[in-house]
Amino acid sequence: MERKNVSSVTMGVAILAATLSLGATCKAPEQPQETPREATAQAPDQPRQKADGEQHGLPIETYAVAPGTKFLVRLEDELGTKGTQENAKFRVKTLEPLEAGSGIYLPAGAEIHGHISHVEPAGVAGRAKLWLTFDEIHTKFGDLPIVAEVVSVPGDHSVKSGPQKEGLIEGRSSTQQDAAQAAAGGAVIGAVKGVKDKDKKEAAEGAALGALTAYLMESGRGHELNLPKGAKLELELERALYLLKK
Repeated sequence: MERKNVSSVTMGVAILAATLSLGATCKAPEQPQETPREATAQAPDQPRQKADGEQHGLPIETYAVAPGTKFLVRLEDELGTKGTQENAKFRVKTLEPLEAGSGIYLPAGAEIHGHISHVEPAGVAGRAKLWLTFDEIHTKFGDLPIVAEVVSVPGDHSVKSGPQKEGLIEGRSSTQQDAAQAAAGGAVIGAVKGVKDKDKKEAAEGAALGALTAYLMESGRGHELNLPKGAKLELELERALYLLKK
């Protein structure tokens, strides 16, 4: 009886040891646990917050809308090359929020003030040209300097970028088809005199000269540039915009 009791005790101790070992193995993957700060840092989505102009102890870079950011604006004033003077003021309103770091943003509807830095009417030859400069953006916590340029506009206008062309909007020019039609008409008119005099050589030379003259006149005839109130422009930031009070 004593030998059976000893065996039973030994077997019980072995089973208990095996159970403790298995339990420790199962709990091992739960270690180590994340602290609340680590869990917050790894959150994939950060809450969005409207900029109020205050720094709140965060790095200044947190409030920077990065250069190269593109956004749509709406014209609040009509712009054009006919009768427009240099340094004339204009306004646009943002149609999209401007996003900075850590979810901080400036809501759409902010008004940007600018001025026309240079105007070239269409005249007899060439395209109408308009240079726009953006000066400051108005927010609920103050006016901020902004450096941006137009990168696209709707309609038949084109935008030129590069050295000395920043903010340049060009008006529509005559199409190649219009010029070809004008040249054909000019050739007929130029050949009339030679036909009347029954001189084939003179008729051919007259047609060539008439076609060339008409083509040059038509291809060089530009159209005044007109951007109506409510037109949309796409701007691109040239420098960082800091959503902080001055």
